[in-house]
Amino acid sequence: MIRLGVFLVFASALLAQPPRGPRPWWDKAVAKELNLTDAQTKQMTQVQQDFRPRMSNVRDEVNKAEAGVDAAFNEDPVDQAKAEDAINRLAAARGELTKAVSEMDLKLRMILTPQQWQQLKQTGRGPWPGPGARHHGRPGTITPNGSNQQK
Repeated sequence: MIRLGVFLVFASALLAQPPRGPRPWWDKAVAKELNLTDAQTKQMTQVQQDFRPRMSNVRDEVNKAEAGVDAAFNEDPVDQAKAEDAINRLAAARGELTKAVSEMDLKLRMILTPQQWQQLKQTGRGPWPGPGARHHGRPGTITPNGSNQQK
C-alpha cells in the first residue's frame, strides 16, 4: 500500500500543471479497481519516471509554439508567412507531444494483463477512450492522458 501511495504521488507530480479534465488512467482509483500488483505498480512508476524529462520538454515546446502563434496573430499587420511558420511549429510540437504520450501509454499498457486491459477499456478510462468519446476539461489544455483539447 505504501508503494501505491508513492506511485500516486509521483503520478501527480508527472504533470507540470495541475491535472485538468479526465484523471490519468493509472491514478489511485483505477489502480485499485485493476488490482495492480506491487510489481506492476513499481514498473508503472519507473515508466513514468523515465518519461518525465521528455514529457516536460515536449510540453515546454508546445507552450513556446503556442506563444509563437499568439504573437504572430497579434502583429499588426499580420505577416502571413510568419504566422504559417508558427502554425507549423505548433503542429509539429503537438505531434511530438502526442507521440511521447502515446509511447508512454504503450509502455504502461504493456504492464497490464489482458484482463486488466479489458477491464480498463470497459470503464472508458483507458488512454484512448474510443470512438465518439469526448474529453472534458478546459479548452486548449493537454489532459493527463495526453489528449489535446481544442481552443
